Amino acid sequence: MRAAASSSAAAGTAAAAAGPSSSASAARAAAAAPADLGLRRRRHPRLALHPAPPPRATLLDQLSALVSGGGGGAAAQRREAAKQELLGLIAPLKRGLAATDADAAEVDSAARALERLNPTRAPLASPLINGKWELLYTTSASILGKGKPAFLRPLGPIYQTLDAPGLRARNRESAPLFNTVSADLAPMSSSKVAVQFDTFGLFGGLISIKAPPSAKGELDMTYVDDELRVSRGDKGNLFVLRMVDPDAKP
Repeated sequence: MRAAASSSAAAGTAAAAAGPSSSASAARAAAAAPADLGLRRRRHPRLALHPAPPPRATLLDQLSALVSGGGGGAAAQRREAAKQELLGLIAPLKRGLAATDADAAEVDSAARALERLNPTRAPLASPLINGKWELLYTTSASILGKGKPAFLRPLGPIYQTLDAPGLRARNRESAPLFNTVSADLAPMSSSKVAVQFDTFGLFGGLISIKAPPSAKGELDMTYVDDELRVSRGDKGNLFVLRMVDPDAKP
């Protein structure tokens, strides 16, 4: 998974409102936030992507791109146009927190248009999936912290780090709570993984809580290139993430 599964997560919000007084309630609160391993990211105006390292596509990815027209200039231009359309739509939405139903529908339509142009047919077999991703947009209310007081919602970047060969993932919030959640991954197809969360770290790791067996989900990587990933969780949530460090490990 280079995703937000369940979400939907995978970049994600381990027990934001939990306090050290109750580890059980903290675990439940923690599971509510990142249980969508899609996790979190964002950016500015047009959300221009940071310069990315040269693509590390495998021979399979290159052949898939040629079959899908990814090797042609026209196809690449269509893909770039679709990508910029999606990024332009999500730029003012505060990672999804400010999205109306109409906004969400428009973003979903733009994401589906980009997914149809996916140049990486087997994401889990591609090195492009591995590394640290920042959540730019999600429909997951738990990750966005919609049910929490504003001062407890994630303010800084939200990250998801994937290691497909090692079948591991880690979601991490930054300010104000710095919560984390780690998970084991199990391949279900060439693009989808089952996610079993195992440990929640609260308040920057000051408190560690073992996740219950029920803290699990699925994540499907529906679009992957060297800059951007679109993923969909089993709860129906959408995740858009940007690569920030292809060498990072969970």
